[in-house]
Amino acid sequence: MQIGGYQKLTLIDFPGKIATTVFTVGCSFRCPFCHNPELVNHGTWNIEHGTKAENEFFKFLKSRRGKLEGVCITGGEPTIQPDIIEFIKKIKKLGYAVKLDSNGTRPDVLKKVIDEKLVDYIAMDIKNQPKKYLATAGIAIETRHASSLLERVKLSVDLIMRGRVPYEFRTTAVPGIHTKKDFLEIAEWIKGAPAYYLQEYREIRILDERLKKKTKGKKIDLEKIKKQIEKNFGKVGIR
Repeated sequence: MQIGGYQKLTLIDFPGKIATTVFTVGCSFRCPFCHNPELVNHGTWNIEHGTKAENEFFKFLKSRRGKLEGVCITGGEPTIQPDIIEFIKKIKKLGYAVKLDSNGTRPDVLKKVIDEKLVDYIAMDIKNQPKKYLATAGIAIETRHASSLLERVKLSVDLIMRGRVPYEFRTTAVPGIHTKKDFLEIAEWIKGAPAYYLQEYREIRILDERLKKKTKGKKIDLEKIKKQIEKNFGKVGIR
């Protein structure tokens, strides 16, 4: 398992649970606004380091049984890991609830964890409305398999919304990339979801520094957008 590290305690990442968050390495997208660039550009990762990190993580989980309730698996993109299913099973065997964060590019993996009841909560990032999705995710339309990526994302949305696992959708609102109209389109696309979160873009560290030229001097009124789309969801929050 390609593990980049873990946060020992989180009270906000897993709704209703005292949890730890583990970060996987590697991603199928190249979102310029990604705030975990070290997990996307993983040239220094190696098998020996990964094995050691995984062993340390499970040693930690065993020591915290009875104190922690859940594990958040995030990234990068966890579902591109070839051993993600076995990794989740090992966590479940220790008695922990599992929350999986995903960008939706591997609906086959999502279907498996849903069907086998391996996860207790799913959070999926919605990068943008469908027409602007790939560009927002840093994928050139001309890229091989680009169109299939979008279809996979759409399938993942359908799987999650039809499944019985509690879930949420969320979008990082980036000035210069997203518009009010985009959020109206997104709200129609995922209408009926129990929870949708608008995440404020923070320019602390990002994957592509050139994005700062697009965002400079621009703002998005999240409160206004929230009021316009909240009728489509059980809950709309701002983070």
